[in-house]
Amino acid sequence: MKKKLIAMLLSAAMCLSLAACGQKADTPDTTDPAEPSGDAATYTVGICQLVQHEALDAATQGFIDALNEALPGQVKIEEKNASGDSNSCATIVNGFVSEGVDLIMANATAALQAAASATSDIPVLGTSITAYGVALDIDDFSGTVGGNVSGTSDLADLSKQADMITEWFPETQKVGLLFCSAEPNSRYQIEEVAKNLSAKGIETKEFAFTDTNDVSSVTQAACDWADVIYVPTDNIAASNTEAIANVTVPAKTPVIAGEEGICKGCGVATLSISYYDLGMTTGKMAAKILTGEADISTMPIEFTTATPKYNASMCETLGITPLEGYTAIAE
Repeated sequence: MKKKLIAMLLSAAMCLSLAACGQKADTPDTTDPAEPSGDAATYTVGICQLVQHEALDAATQGFIDALNEALPGQVKIEEKNASGDSNSCATIVNGFVSEGVDLIMANATAALQAAASATSDIPVLGTSITAYGVALDIDDFSGTVGGNVSGTSDLADLSKQADMITEWFPETQKVGLLFCSAEPNSRYQIEEVAKNLSAKGIETKEFAFTDTNDVSSVTQAACDWADVIYVPTDNIAASNTEAIANVTVPAKTPVIAGEEGICKGCGVATLSISYYDLGMTTGKMAAKILTGEADISTMPIEFTTATPKYNASMCETLGITPLEGYTAIAE
């Protein structure tokens, strides 16, 4: 017992001696490596996502993962979903502005438009935006928005998308362009695809639905007229792929889609990006802005690589043989 007491007293004396010399005793480190140091800055980031569907969800997750990787433990994220209502986007971003968040991530066009209108001071990064010039009504868009707005684009080469239609279906004479009339980026895409198809001697016709209520009836009209249907990166379409497939499959009308999520739900093939990777790119941009490493006013819009893919189950259902050079979409 006396030996134990002496050992304890010697250990305590050693710790006091080390402390007097400005050193730490050898004790276990209980600090969480993900936690910031006491001097690390902390930030609040507001996320406004237009609607819940696979592509936008993936972009948001990529954004969050990239931020947490770049600034571990330093970012408080407030994530809100507008459930497809552009007016709710305005309400959400106005709340972020009133709160004084450090940065707003706007996922989809309506969210970006609302955020850009709500503040000229707080940095705003868009993602899942097809064309910033169209979304923000900028003439002769040069690739950099300027001011407090930048972000990433989900645009894949539209001329190559038009080429896909004739590659997969060389006998095509009529292509129905199915999209939501409330989405300006969708109109931009279908107009560009129409120009490319017209140059090939293929007739096109627009079939625009206004919301989820008329998706099925408009899709039926498109099937009645067209040999093939083209659906651009369109948020309402992405939220209603089952309704579209319920019409196109019985009609045996194939769909070429502007992105993977839509293709997985109702399409045959697509030239698509990874929305998760797009969100990651946006998150890395956000980290640079928050830490002062980059000035958002000079940051050009960034893109990611597009990959040709096909929907194996839809090809089987419609009796279509997949083309070489296309990767099957993961089930």
